[in-house]
Amino acid sequence: MKQFKNLIFYITTIGIAGIIMYWIVISGDHLEVGRNVVVHLSSKGYWQDFLSGFWQNLRHPLALLLAQIVVIILAARFFGWICQKIGQPSVMGEIIAGIILGPSVLGSLIPGFSATLFPVKSLDNLQMLSQIGLVMFMFVVGMELDLKVLKHKASEAVVISHASIIIPFTAGMGLAFYIYRSFAPMGVKFTSFGLFLAIAMSITAFPVLARIVQERGIHKTKLGAMVITCAAADDITAWSLLAVVIAIVKAGSFVSALYTILLAVIYVVIMIMVIKPFLKRVAELHESNENLSKPIVAIFFFILILSAYSTEIIGIHALFGGFLAGTIMPTNPKFRNLFIEKIEDVAMVLFLPLFFVYTGLRTEIGLLNNIGLWEICGLIILVAVVGKFVGSAFASKFVGHSWKDSLTIGALMNTRGLMELVVLNIGYDLGVLAPQIFAMMVIMALVTTFMTGPALNLIDLIFKKEIREETDITAISPIFRVLISFGIAERGPALLRIAHGLTRKSADKTSITAMHLSPSNELHHYNIDEYEQESFTPIISESVVLNQNITTLFKPSGNISADIAEVANSGEFNLLLIGMGQSIFEGTLLGRILGFTTHIIKPERIIGTFTGHEGLFEKTSFDDRIRQIFTNSKIPIGILIDKGVKDINRIFLPIIGENDGFLLDYAKRFIDNSASEITLSFSTTPGVNKKEIDSFEKASRGKVLQVTGQSINKDFLNNQDLVLMSNEGWQHLMKSKSLWLQYAPSILILKQ
Repeated sequence: MKQFKNLIFYITTIGIAGIIMYWIVISGDHLEVGRNVVVHLSSKGYWQDFLSGFWQNLRHPLALLLAQIVVIILAARFFGWICQKIGQPSVMGEIIAGIILGPSVLGSLIPGFSATLFPVKSLDNLQMLSQIGLVMFMFVVGMELDLKVLKHKASEAVVISHASIIIPFTAGMGLAFYIYRSFAPMGVKFTSFGLFLAIAMSITAFPVLARIVQERGIHKTKLGAMVITCAAADDITAWSLLAVVIAIVKAGSFVSALYTILLAVIYVVIMIMVIKPFLKRVAELHESNENLSKPIVAIFFFILILSAYSTEIIGIHALFGGFLAGTIMPTNPKFRNLFIEKIEDVAMVLFLPLFFVYTGLRTEIGLLNNIGLWEICGLIILVAVVGKFVGSAFASKFVGHSWKDSLTIGALMNTRGLMELVVLNIGYDLGVLAPQIFAMMVIMALVTTFMTGPALNLIDLIFKKEIREETDITAISPIFRVLISFGIAERGPALLRIAHGLTRKSADKTSITAMHLSPSNELHHYNIDEYEQESFTPIISESVVLNQNITTLFKPSGNISADIAEVANSGEFNLLLIGMGQSIFEGTLLGRILGFTTHIIKPERIIGTFTGHEGLFEKTSFDDRIRQIFTNSKIPIGILIDKGVKDINRIFLPIIGENDGFLLDYAKRFIDNSASEITLSFSTTPGVNKKEIDSFEKASRGKVLQVTGQSINKDFLNNQDLVLMSNEGWQHLMKSKSLWLQYAPSILILKQ
């Protein structure tokens, strides 16, 4: 009755209000008399007027900018995904997306579309947004730098870092001397041209390097700590040099630049001696997320914007201000995480792709239209690699590192990525770099970043006889090995209870490894240990309760599903246990629409269709991550649908599929290790014969019962702790939409 009252009130209110507004409009028309109101009559027809207005809306600067952003984000995500699949950082794909959307590809293939989507007059808006994004990104880069690492092995790191700067810097100056007359813009002094070419050769992409170190699993090793330290020292030195170079270029001479440098020094002193202690005090008073109110957040953003503004008007570029504002942020990892989470997604997902495309729109590879220009481009790449890679490697060897570690440091320090593009765009904006040399340098940035992964793989292959790290799980040699892989920390304990139930009384002959993989682009090197500890806290606490020894394995990953399968296959495990969550869209119209579209357009699905691994419209009850694990894993897999499993005293085992006989082996393990009571149920065409059942019941010492299909009701299922079934049986029940599944307890789905 209450619903009808609300409906009647709603309709009455809307109706009365509508009548009143209609009367006001009609009465208001009489007020127009004598006010020279012009009524526009359509001469072309209402439809043509609508189309004309619609076309004007499409060409409006805001609509055009939003359309550009949509296209840019889609292209960046797509090419970033491709690069991740081939073992490259996603930033490589985003840079490539920028090149493709620029005149080098899209402008050449579809010039009309390119000119419509990216007209010249719209690029100023794109540039301003990208610059704001870069300031925010440099703020994050500054926060990711852990200056404490410079206190440990600082002497070695400084030697390697400065060698990795001064050697390519010198090589860059020599290269500038060779190509100045042919490629420097008219009116640009040699000093300016040479300094920018030199600093471009010297830069290292610290964020990309940190991600690679994490994904390679060497962040906990001495080598990982050393290369992170070197990159941090490199970043600080290189950006300081860049500030000096910008000051010199803008002032026109070193003497004139001294005033700018003096102002910059005063600015840095104020930031370190005044602003930094103030921010530290604010952070100490507001450490928790609950206390981090909007006024407090506003203080830090105000410092960021003010710092960027100060360096811009001083004459050393706003990016340096964003970078320094990040470095003076309070060192509390939790506090920095809060700000990185607030900024990073917007800066990385929205604004940075705009910068890549803006760079791509400036990059005209078509200008390199003869073999001589490509030879110069090759020379630039050679000088960059020799200066950075070789310089870093020999410096590392000189301070006492092995050849493998030295070459690894050299390969990592040679990574340029986004940071190189930042330097090149500054040089382009200042008029120091001409379009031809700019395109060559962009190609050099792509090549040197792309070669990092293959170079590291080659180094590992050459030195494959090196002793494996202590964390290598293949060193363990028990009889029965279980690998637990969980994403959400709270799901780990339930998986451990299942593994414990399979191994409880045979602990001396079994091993349980708990693994947590986390997306590498969501981690930061300075807080990775804290994140790892938080991820394993619930499952370690549960292991103490169960008195179960476990080995933990943590790994940042660019492709979690593929890495889970790789670890499972390489570790000689006997069983992989994973959990399955539910979609937030499940049961909604939006969910059905998104589920249908993502099923079709997901790149893995399309690739799988052409390679014969799956059909494009294939239906499944599992998400794509589990499907990928199924495809790549060579060992048995158990998928737990957890509904709060605690004890495993009573297990329901329906034999449905034709190949369900293997389930009896796992049931026997539960009986032997946990004294579980097994209740069997058979379909009309059971997948096991009577002899197998008799043998199983005899070995189970009275722990096996049998029920008919009619006995499987709500009360029976509520009395069970776990349902054990095969993947084939699960798919059958899902296809038939069996009603008793809604009453089932936790379900363990096994795939042999």
